[in-house]
Amino acid sequence: MEQFETLTVQINNLWQQAMSQGALLLLPSRLWQIGILALCIVLAWTLNRWLKPRFHEWLRTLEGRPKWQLRVLVVLHRRLGLLIFTALIWIAATIVAEITPFLSRRFLLELVGTITLAILLVGFAARLVHNSFLRRIVTWFLWIYVTLYYLGIIDEITQFLDSLALSFGTMRISVLIILQGLVAIGVLFTLARLATSTATSRIQTNDEISPSMKVLAVKFLQVLLFGSAFFLGLKIVGVDLTGLAVLSGAIGVGLGFGLQKVVSNLVSGIIILLDKSIKPGDVISIGDTFGWINALGARYVSITTRDGREYLIPNEDLITGQVVNWSHSNDFVRLDIHFGTAYGDDPHVVRRLAIKAAQGVERVLATKAPVCHITGFGDSSVDYILRFWITDPTGGLTNIRGNVYLALWDIFQENNISIPFPQREVRMLGDGHVAATSD
Repeated sequence: MEQFETLTVQINNLWQQAMSQGALLLLPSRLWQIGILALCIVLAWTLNRWLKPRFHEWLRTLEGRPKWQLRVLVVLHRRLGLLIFTALIWIAATIVAEITPFLSRRFLLELVGTITLAILLVGFAARLVHNSFLRRIVTWFLWIYVTLYYLGIIDEITQFLDSLALSFGTMRISVLIILQGLVAIGVLFTLARLATSTATSRIQTNDEISPSMKVLAVKFLQVLLFGSAFFLGLKIVGVDLTGLAVLSGAIGVGLGFGLQKVVSNLVSGIIILLDKSIKPGDVISIGDTFGWINALGARYVSITTRDGREYLIPNEDLITGQVVNWSHSNDFVRLDIHFGTAYGDDPHVVRRLAIKAAQGVERVLATKAPVCHITGFGDSSVDYILRFWITDPTGGLTNIRGNVYLALWDIFQENNISIPFPQREVRMLGDGHVAATSD
């Protein structure tokens, strides 16, 4: 009840102050200043309608300019009307100051000019926030704040927002504290993002750090900086973190049972980064999926296959399942292909020709010479295995096998080596044979 009465008194005070300021606007010195403001609005609207299309056409002709210059010009184009209005107001205030030395004769002009100039500066400063939704929130909040500040009612609004509060035991949470916390956390998050971006670029360009350790270092910095920004923001506005710690502990126990898989994937991701079993750029096979690692996430690993598909494999599957890492310790990959030739062909010649064919294919290593061996005598062919090495499995395995098969085909055709295939012979028995069988 007491809080309600206090709130009613503050609302009445704000209303009385607004009515007194409104009464001042009816003074003759203020009325003609309002007329000048109206004239500035009309002139700004007219000039904006005339200049904005021409400014837009001029922007379309710019080529080869740095991106930051183009961004500044785009912002100027969007706020051209407000910029013209602000300039006209200050020109009018300067002219009035030359005509009369009394401050009251130009007070309203300078007040509106100061507010519009502050709004313009806020619009430019808000471009530092990359997220469009967050930038819009920050912009509107700062616009309201600077307007209330220059109107001189920021203290009354602060008391009013502080009176809108709820109490939980010894903890008191008001709308003012919530807004202050959001502002503090927003500023600290922006600083944390800038620090993380700078540190990430430094880490990624350091060739002495392995790819997996780069990912781990970036993730650790993000958790550390953003977590510190959140709790520091709460501490700045006076939130008691002791009760928050107890509450978060209780919530953590409940979430631990419900999010076992998520936690398992998070821990598995940390283990993968620490033991360096896989890293970005490695070529792996897991189940029927073959591709190279595109990114290591906190919950999953992104694998891109040769057909352009991107698979998100949970980290737990990489820890508990069988994974073939084609480039774990080195980039050498051995491939085997099987073929057969007719019994009438000399196996010594066939082996020599097969090795020569493989050596002539691009991507097949010459330093690790291909080898060819007889693996058995089949029903209709002598069976061989041809083994060769490559160092770029990301370029594909099926295509290099296909190229080697084509080279074998060409060289066997040139040297009259035949590739047999199973044949079946069907005999049609006559009537006489059938009768003899019956007797």
